[in-house]
Amino acid sequence: MRYSQGHKAQTHKRIIEEASGLFRRDGIGATGLQPLMKSLGLTHGGFYAHFSSKTELVEKALQHAAGEVDTLCDELFSQPQPLNAFIDTYLSEWHVTSPHEGCPIPTMSAEVAQQGCPSATTDYVINARLKQIEATLQEPDAQEQSIVIFAILVGALVLSRGAESDALREKILSVTRNALKQSNDKT
Repeated sequence: MRYSQGHKAQTHKRIIEEASGLFRRDGIGATGLQPLMKSLGLTHGGFYAHFSSKTELVEKALQHAAGEVDTLCDELFSQPQPLNAFIDTYLSEWHVTSPHEGCPIPTMSAEVAQQGCPSATTDYVINARLKQIEATLQEPDAQEQSIVIFAILVGALVLSRGAESDALREKILSVTRNALKQSNDKT
């Protein structure tokens, strides 16, 4: 039975959306193609009607994640205190417990690097956040400061996701949030 082009395009989109969430939540290596396709009610063999390789899917899923995060960040950086809004959201319980909806950098960038296939999309996501952070800073070294702030945010998120203790997780989040916001208030 042949499906229409519209059906194929919709299935293609569903695969990318599902992979984007699973890669961010579980990691690229831990997300197999067979379970991915099965979660959508599709066959493993059907994957190759849409993508030439898992690497191609990873890039498309990362692009999808970047689009979702861009939308959220555009909203956050339009707030009255944009950097504080971004810090609060990035280091929130929601972001810790919903990696499938959040920034792909903490989960995916290390794996992309380990697999030896750097991604232009990873650079795009990093640069987009750095530019948004930099635009909020009033310092002569704003470009360098934006790198420090984003690196601290990503590191604190990774540490908090790895903490078994709720108390430790919340301590990491609150101490980092407060330190970054106090530093931002001094500028």
